[in-house]
Amino acid sequence: MGEIEDAIVRADQEAFTRQPPKTLKGRINFLLKRLGTTKAVAAELGVSQRSVERYRKGDRKTPPKAVADRIEAAVRARWQPVVRGRRRKEAATSTGITVETRARFGYTAPVGTTDDGRVRRLTVHLPATYAQRLFDARVRGADDRELRGIVAEGLQEVYFKDGGTRADQLRVEFTDIDYFDVSF
Repeated sequence: MGEIEDAIVRADQEAFTRQPPKTLKGRINFLLKRLGTTKAVAAELGVSQRSVERYRKGDRKTPPKAVADRIEAAVRARWQPVVRGRRRKEAATSTGITVETRARFGYTAPVGTTDDGRVRRLTVHLPATYAQRLFDARVRGADDRELRGIVAEGLQEVYFKDGGTRADQLRVEFTDIDYFDVSF
């Protein structure tokens, strides 16, 4: 995953109203409720069905780190889908998203103006239309370059062009990302 995809996943997880199960047994039981069978859980986690049964009974309490990470990722991906969906829908239809980043911004501008790129730290609220485009592209399986282009366009319109009141011909390039975070 790229920086922007990771930031969207983090923002999604911040929408949790309750924390996911903390114990191994609780996580396995949660996955069993969602997936139905120990065989399905085993396939999801890449372990044997017998291992899942041992985790569920409490016979094995500490899986290898790689398996523990897969268990946590599987639980987080399925935890509170209605709450996360509601937050994404609200961001895409009314509230928008807030982007915080530190990156190099370069410019393509008319002759006679400066186009030297420089590192800036920005916190900008983007309207719901950009949130909708970002979520749609993510569902479509867009790569990080395409997601970065949507964010760059939003920053260009809202921050650099001030909503269309200045710098008509300015084109912003968004590169060398040091930090990127999204909240909605």
